[in-house]
Amino acid sequence: MEKTTKRKTSSQKRSIKAGMSPGTPVFIGEKRLDKVRIDVLDYSDTAVAHRLDVPADRVLLPLPGKGVSWISVKGVHDAGPITALGKIFGIHLLTLEDIVNTAQRPKIEEYAGYVFIALKTIHYNEGEKTLEMEHISLVFGDNFVISFQEGEGDMFGKIWERVLAAKGRLRSMHADYLAYALMDAVVDQYFQVVERIGDRIEEIDERLLVDPKPTDAAEIHRIKRDILHLRRTIWPLREEVGDLGKSVSVLVGAETKVFLRDLYDHTIQVMDILETFRDILGGMHDTYLTAVSNKMNETIKFLTVISTFFIPLTFLVGVYGMNFDYMPELRWHWGYLMIWGVMAAVVFIMVWFFKRKKWL
Repeated sequence: MEKTTKRKTSSQKRSIKAGMSPGTPVFIGEKRLDKVRIDVLDYSDTAVAHRLDVPADRVLLPLPGKGVSWISVKGVHDAGPITALGKIFGIHLLTLEDIVNTAQRPKIEEYAGYVFIALKTIHYNEGEKTLEMEHISLVFGDNFVISFQEGEGDMFGKIWERVLAAKGRLRSMHADYLAYALMDAVVDQYFQVVERIGDRIEEIDERLLVDPKPTDAAEIHRIKRDILHLRRTIWPLREEVGDLGKSVSVLVGAETKVFLRDLYDHTIQVMDILETFRDILGGMHDTYLTAVSNKMNETIKFLTVISTFFIPLTFLVGVYGMNFDYMPELRWHWGYLMIWGVMAAVVFIMVWFFKRKKWL
């Protein structure tokens, strides 16, 4: 059974929104039964505090000048808590609609009071050698960042720990820098996935030159599809990072824009690597066809040589197998041994001739 890129979607499709008014938050994606979890991390350059598993209606709007509040939401399958957070932070209904739509393409939108970013994380499943995509949404304002994750994974766990441990510049920067750090974590994961795909390509490339197998063609095709999914995910992200770095919004500071330009460069690097992989895979497909053709030619050559050996032998056997009344050789005392000697000599001469021509 062919393994393909896994998309965390369900039987729910966009068509279920037909007839609804724009901005209606309707979840589109993989059905889940677990509870939406909300964790809150409040920090400044001098203090930090966090609350775990906070009800949506208990999340407070941070006060101006009191540091940054990071609201981490894991699970978007229940529109109730998402809508409640939207009312507290003044998030537009169209943004809420995009947050609960896991099929939403990566994009960036600026509203009055906040910036909305939609992107995709990509995990490489080592066991099945497939890509698994997850929908991520970020909403950041002057002193708050809300991160929405489709699943329960600990995608931003290291950043959370860095804030608690006061490592790096996160505690001394504004909300826009935290949003950048979250986006940077996503792009770093792209590099890990791309490196693993590169390893797969090298493994197949080495095998093609030694012992090509029919499964290699299917593997090359699967990698091509994985790269196509990656390009469709990273290309819009590259554009949105570039737009955010050029934004005139007061929510994006000049100091953060320097890091956004570096992040933009990283997305360019990933795209360049993917383009290189596409070219390599095109050549590998041709190499596979050539290797298979050469292997078939060698097989046919071997069978042809074996068949050629038997042509004169079959002729001799056919001549002396005819039922004529008068065939002197049949009555010779040494006739049987002589015919074996003639056949052995014919084979010896043919082997010598073929080796001289380098056909053997």
